Amino acid sequence: MTDPTRSSVVSLREITEETLGPVLKLSVSSEQESFVAPNSVSIAEAHFAKDAWFRGIYADDTPVGFVMLSLQPEKPQYYLWRYMIDQRYQGLGFGHRAMGQVIDFVRRQPNAETLILSYVRADGGPRDFYARLGFVDTDEEHDGEWVMRLEL
Repeated sequence: MTDPTRSSVVSLREITEETLGPVLKLSVSSEQESFVAPNSVSIAEAHFAKDAWFRGIYADDTPVGFVMLSLQPEKPQYYLWRYMIDQRYQGLGFGHRAMGQVIDFVRRQPNAETLILSYVRADGGPRDFYARLGFVDTDEEHDGEWVMRLEL
């Protein structure tokens, strides 16, 4: 298997028994660890939350990241619960392209009007990444994290 490149096809895939191991091995750099929970914690939480939707992010056939949403169709607001790209694959455009697919997925959900997320405000944090995708700060704080919103 060859390493993914900028031109690799990005997709969101269901995590199965066969693909779980490689997704669990994905990690951010030590400087980014305070920004997102490990995938093992996220997947464990997802199995006990009725509203969790999660997928592995792939570049061609290589797992490069993880995404988890809270889907509550009775509300017009969807929540990006977790999002990460492995440290080896950051800067190749995979995060941006995968997030475009996540946004398109949420737009197709019932009553979807906004997508919100929260982030840790710190140097090297993900705020600018999300702002480039159209998310705007709400000046709301939730559990020590700052909230951003994207109107769909």
